[in-house]
Amino acid sequence: MSDLLKITAGPFTFDARFERAAAPKTCAAFESRMPYVSKVVHVRWSGEGVWIPLGDYSFGVDYENHTSFPAPGQFILYPGGLSETEILLAYGGVRFASKVGQLAGNHFITITSNLDDLPKLGRLALWEGAQAIRFEKA
Repeated sequence: MSDLLKITAGPFTFDARFERAAAPKTCAAFESRMPYVSKVVHVRWSGEGVWIPLGDYSFGVDYENHTSFPAPGQFILYPGGLSETEILLAYGGVRFASKVGQLAGNHFITITSNLDDLPKLGRLALWEGAQAIRFEKA
């Protein structure tokens, strides 16, 4: 079982890895849905990040290693509850929140290459709208 991923977001490509030791259930649930294809849009309340809104979709996981302050290049999965289910990628400073207040999500993927392109992705989503994203095995 490889932990290495390729993520294509907008015109950018990133290498990444699963954080299996810290979030084994979240990684397994996400991996079972790969390749995973969606769109990212700019966050509304959280700062410098993009997110995949998922409504009432359930990955069937609960909190594992949740944080409200992901570092640039970290993906977190909010399993739902107070707000809708979502996946968030920080590209700068983030305090994960929604209209109901501060939230926390499981850090389950970390980008390991081309970190300089993250702010470019964020600006692209902010000014030009939703960008395609694809997660696949490396």
